[in-house]
Amino acid sequence: MTNNGGHPQFGLFDVEESEPSAEAATGKFSNYVVYVDESGDHGMQTLDPNYPLFVLAFCVFHKRHYAEWVAPALQKFKFHHFGHDLVVLHETEIRKETGAFRFANRHNKQRFLDELTDIIDQSNFILISCVIDKMQLRSRGGVPENPYHLALGFCLETLYELMQEKKQDGAKTHVVVECRGKKEDGELELEFRRICDGANRPGIALPFDIVFANKQVNSSGLQLADLVARPIGLSVLRPGQANRAFEALRRKFFCSGGRSKVGEGFENWGLKIYPSPESEKPR
Repeated sequence: MTNNGGHPQFGLFDVEESEPSAEAATGKFSNYVVYVDESGDHGMQTLDPNYPLFVLAFCVFHKRHYAEWVAPALQKFKFHHFGHDLVVLHETEIRKETGAFRFANRHNKQRFLDELTDIIDQSNFILISCVIDKMQLRSRGGVPENPYHLALGFCLETLYELMQEKKQDGAKTHVVVECRGKKEDGELELEFRRICDGANRPGIALPFDIVFANKQVNSSGLQLADLVARPIGLSVLRPGQANRAFEALRRKFFCSGGRSKVGEGFENWGLKIYPSPESEKPR
């Protein structure tokens, strides 16, 4: 197997091109698990002119595929590059080359990024994301709503549509988020439960539960969610700029009529940009 960079891959497990077929959940838990991360600051007091966005990304994995391929592939990748599997992959540290990510030369960094992009490309997960343009939101006047809460509403509503499609809406699906602080976590949990209790566009109870993970937890799903959030934001902020990471994500977005093989038709479905002239409020 070779990756897109042309050099031999390092023995990743073979992965089927298609997802596991949709089958109704047989127990109280669904066949899927969701890992969540963000990019950008959700505060509205100050705006970063270089990145005035808040991005929330939901990575939805079939549990069998996650356990049998995704987690082992990332673990094997870490053994290959670090000699152990305790390194936690953080997009910011990789980009800035800090912590464990101090590369000897450009070639080593490019090889590392190529192999990591290949894992993301080969991993079968469904992507749901919301990008909040904070500059546009603030320009509307009044007291702007919390970008995190706006994005969360859209993502949970879309997740429910996906779970209906996958015949999982009769069972509980866990949504895993990283801890950010006692106050922030309390506010997030309150908003999450408010939305799931019926404060959503269809006005129904949503079968989701939130799980908070310590920042040091070595979760493959949370690390992949961290790696995809910023490329999504950059695709909106600088649409004309080369963005290989986003190109690998295109076909993963939830879209109208199912997932598109060519990565089209996901705007306002798997990917919501708010506010925009064409879109309504997420909920």
